[in-house]
Parts: sequence; structure tokens; C-alpha cells
Amino acid sequence: MSKETTNTVVTYVKNSDLLTRSLPFEWKGTPVDKRGRFVYEDMPFVNSFRDVLKWQLSRNPQKSEKKTDHWKLQVIEDESFLTSNQDCLVWLGHASFFIRLAGVRMLIDPVLFNVSIVKRHSALPVRPESLKGIDYILISHDHRDHCDEKSLQLLAKQNPNAVFLSGLKMEEVIPKLTKRETEIQTAGWYQEYKTPSAISITYVPSRHWGRRYLTDTNVHLWGGFVLEGDGKVIYFGGDSGYGKHFEQIGKAFPGIDYSLIGVGAYKPEFFMGQSHLSPTDSLKALKDTGAKYMIPMHFGTFDLADEPLGDPLKVLQKLDEKSRGNILFPAVGDVIHL
Repeated sequence: MSKETTNTVVTYVKNSDLLTRSLPFEWKGTPVDKRGRFVYEDMPFVNSFRDVLKWQLSRNPQKSEKKTDHWKLQVIEDESFLTSNQDCLVWLGHASFFIRLAGVRMLIDPVLFNVSIVKRHSALPVRPESLKGIDYILISHDHRDHCDEKSLQLLAKQNPNAVFLSGLKMEEVIPKLTKRETEIQTAGWYQEYKTPSAISITYVPSRHWGRRYLTDTNVHLWGGFVLEGDGKVIYFGGDSGYGKHFEQIGKAFPGIDYSLIGVGAYKPEFFMGQSHLSPTDSLKALKDTGAKYMIPMHFGTFDLADEPLGDPLKVLQKLDEKSRGNILFPAVGDVIHL
């Protein structure tokens, strides 16, 4: 990594082996704090035990609703898109996607099973053993509902030539999980990975945080991805609270076709807001990116917060009645042709 220090005692880093995208605004690099931990500079993550305690001790007004809620995501179990040659985008549940762009096959944050003691509430639309011939596996950050050991071990075994793409210092994490020698590229924000000329993949900021164990908070970088190919632009927002990066990404990548934006795990908002978007804030993010369409994600598969599983979708559908109708609501496994 190369780095420089400013008067704010924040260091800006990057991977010197990768190109940083030319941007229409000033960009010094990925910010790091005095402890050497990554940071979202304008609104640093506050790891407050007091807030955690407040959340755990506070009353959840939707607790009884959650207990009686039998809502389930619709799942289309059809694997035919895996053997097609047509470019497409398929939501696999939570923040997992299969994307074929310019003929390049990619998986984003593939979580195929239960995550530790947190069980899936929506089925995977394909058999895990069918996910073969993948060119790139993109991991947005180190949280276990996005970076799952069992899933990555299986995928690495089934796809020995797949290249892993992630954020800075994730090369310390992924090989331990896959237990195989794998090719890995790790980028700072707004850096482009080395890919075939048919596509371009850029790592972009999000307002979030990272941690896999007790002492590695923000040691590994988190973010999202912008995929470009065959005249299409797809933005995957990763996990994120609301921030100015959405507007910056819209300026850096004019003409985004699809913004894949999280809408769940948002209650209570006083605690979750710095890490996850509410449905209301997701519409602000959509407007900032200038995308033609939004595809909501990060809801309905894992129970990670106070709201019922179907709450984000129901709220977003009501909000969509007042919008310009550019929100798509695909079922899990539904194929969106690009």
C-alpha cells in the first residue's frame, strides 16, 4: 500500500498495483484512522456498547408482530439461467447475486446456507453444487452474512479458476476461509480490478464497518462494486447507511442501469442507521445514484434486526406508489435479462 498523511491525522491508502478511477471530484484514497483502521471519514462508525445495551434493553414495538408473521419471500427454483449464454442478473436472496455481464459469470456475496446459528428463511433458488464455471467471486466485506466460510469453501472447490475480488486486507481473510490457494485482488475505494477488457469492476465506498472476530473491527475494508460491460452499468451498494458516497458514485458512474440497494435490518434506526439503509433512505440513495432502476436486497432471508422479515418490502411498496415506478421487485431466483 502507498500512503500519505494529512493535517487531520488520517492516512489515505490504496493498492499500488491497481488503477484508481479518474473521478469528477477530489479523491485522496481510502481513509484510515490513527489506529490504522479503515474509516468512513465524514461519519465514522461508532462502536458503542451503550447503544448496543440500549437496543437490547429497549422494547421492540413489533415484537408480537414478528412472532405471528408468516410472510415468506417468493422463490423461483429454476437453474436454467446458469446454462444460458444471455446476460442476466438473478437475486439469490439476502445480498447474494448471480450476474452474467458481457459473458463474464460472477457471484456477489454468495451465502448459500445458514449463517452460524442464524437460519435462512428463504430457500436458495439453485442447488449449491450447480454453481460452477464462475469467473469472479466478489466479497463486499468480512461480515458473516456476506462472507460465509462454508459457502466460500464449496465455491472455491467447484471453481478452482475463479478470481476473488474484495477490499483492502481481505487477502488476510479469504484464503483462511476457502482453505485453498485462490487468486485474490483487493482494492481501495474507487480502484479498478484487473479484468478482461470486456468488463470493468470498481470497488466503491459504503458507510459501514467490518469485523469477524472480537479485536479486528475495521481492519478489513468494506464497500460495494460497480460493474460495467456491454453498455450496461450495475451498482451493488453492499451494506451501507446513508451518506454522500451515493451522490459521488452517481457522478463517477453516470448512466447506472441498476442499483442493488439494501433495505433491511434497519430497526431500531437509532442503532442500525449508521450501517444499513431504511426503505425511506434507500429511495434517497437511488435518487443520488441516478440509476434507472433499483433492486432492493438485504431483507427477507435472515432475521438480523427488530423489524419483521416482510416489513422492508411492505414499506418500500407503499413508498413506490408515490415514486416514478423505477423500483423492481423480483422474486428470489427471478431472472432479469440485461
